[in-house]
Amino acid sequence: MDEILELRAELEKYNHAYHALDKPLVSDYEYDQLMQRLRFLEQLNPEAVTPESITQRVGAKPDGGFAEVRHAARLYSLQDVFGEEELRRFHAGVVKALGVEPEYIVEPKADGLSVAVEYIDGKLFRAATRGDGITGEDVTQNALTIKNLPKTVKNAPGRLIVRGEVYMPLEVFEELRDDQLSFLGGGEAKRHFANPRNAAAGALRQKNAKLTADRDLAIVIFDVLLSDVSFDRCDGMLAALESWGFPVMPHTVCGGIDGVAEAIGEIRDGGYPYDFDGAVASLNDISQRGALGYTSRAPRWAVAFKYPPEQLPAVVEDIVIQVGRSGVLTPKASLSPVVLGGTTVTSATLHNADFISEKDVRIGDTVFVRKAGEIIPEVVGVDMSKRRGEPPPFVFPQVCPECGAAAVRERREVVMKKSGEVREIVDSAVCCTGYGCPAKLLGNLAHFVGREAMDIEGFGGKTLDKLMRGGHISRPSDIYNLTYEILEAELSPKMANKLAANIEKSKTRGLARVLFALGIPHLGKQGAALVAGHFGGIDALAAATVEELAAVRDVGGTIARSVFEWLGANGDVIEDLRKNGVEM
Repeated sequence: MDEILELRAELEKYNHAYHALDKPLVSDYEYDQLMQRLRFLEQLNPEAVTPESITQRVGAKPDGGFAEVRHAARLYSLQDVFGEEELRRFHAGVVKALGVEPEYIVEPKADGLSVAVEYIDGKLFRAATRGDGITGEDVTQNALTIKNLPKTVKNAPGRLIVRGEVYMPLEVFEELRDDQLSFLGGGEAKRHFANPRNAAAGALRQKNAKLTADRDLAIVIFDVLLSDVSFDRCDGMLAALESWGFPVMPHTVCGGIDGVAEAIGEIRDGGYPYDFDGAVASLNDISQRGALGYTSRAPRWAVAFKYPPEQLPAVVEDIVIQVGRSGVLTPKASLSPVVLGGTTVTSATLHNADFISEKDVRIGDTVFVRKAGEIIPEVVGVDMSKRRGEPPPFVFPQVCPECGAAAVRERREVVMKKSGEVREIVDSAVCCTGYGCPAKLLGNLAHFVGREAMDIEGFGGKTLDKLMRGGHISRPSDIYNLTYEILEAELSPKMANKLAANIEKSKTRGLARVLFALGIPHLGKQGAALVAGHFGGIDALAAATVEELAAVRDVGGTIARSVFEWLGANGDVIEDLRKNGVEM
């Protein structure tokens, strides 16, 4: 029983982060494994199953950022299966219940944000996220920016509600990720955009519809939830949707379970514009669907076949080093092209110097690469049977490849609380010691202007790089010395106008934002808010002792020492910001 309660609590946390906050904490594969374990334990202990258990529910409740919408028809989740044996067991249950061999329709399981879109008299009336399946969030204004979503539908029923997946096209996501990687190391960028689903969900739930439009989202439709027109078969329903102008899910009709298994295998080869993590097999006959009905969270007439994390071989053509804003040197393998999850991968993270040493990764080796639910590929290990001769071991650089300063190993202590006990986890990384390292400067500036920090819209990676290389900025306070004339000389007049206005607007973001933007080690967004709220202003904070800082609720000694030491060493940075009108 203890394990059941622990798993429920852990999954609740992950579920809320994924569905309500659009910030996944673990990969889909890891989440699925935990959910499988919980379902198994609940089967062994049926008396422990309650309606509140996460195994009995769909998604998560909206987080309050948008107006709530109660769905006219419930948006169910799907039962997952993880291999052909489970798939055939599902089929056997269907045959037993119906007494006949059914026909199936098989589609890719697009990994996007599930939405219901309602049309009245052919006009788009409302769009809402799935939420918990009963109540979602009104994202109509943002949905109107999705180019391939029809805004009017000719010859459609008087009332029509369709269900689909909003996704960020892989091409768009790759550009977004590349822009992020241009100034952040692989490990740091991974935290910003975990995968296309995360990026799409974040874009659709923007308060400003213009920002959503800038993300070039798309949608694919796979179901009719409510309509004045009835359908006998799912393939007929999809044909009708297509005739009305909707982009529909590609699908295959299969006469038996062998055909379903074959279609699922073919779908895995990819070639879709969106990320996907499996295939959906559902009954084609609508009346048979009605006969089987639903459980509390999923239809009995459909399953989602989840693919295991894909691992494929690739040759390491080179090992390059990226430098992130904190100065950490992150090794990356340049690979012979390999297709993973429908996208061509030519590089993968090697994590750190210890990983290269432990796995003995060398240039010329054949390695196994996977995504494991994350968009940034990683090397898993070396296929020693493919190694030819004795290639030299990779020697981790002792100087920063960006600035030539010494690169030294630093030990970083992280205090974690678990079950009431404090555990100290020591991580080590090779870091650049150069104060003026351009990679660190660019990364720090990008963090400073970022949405969760000073939120200066218009400062993309390329713009920052251009202004830095032009000698106009090298530290945060320089941003507030940028005149319209400087900006106009480097950018277009329109961009210069917009950026100048946004820089001025950022001066009133408040102390918490400033502290987080400055990138003080160990001080995250929440910690910055706690510290700012406690001391109220920069002068009181700068005068505080380590003991006074540590006494702030949920701050502790590690953060206290870091803030104290950083403020003591960087008083000039604070003073320059203050002189330039930044309120603190």
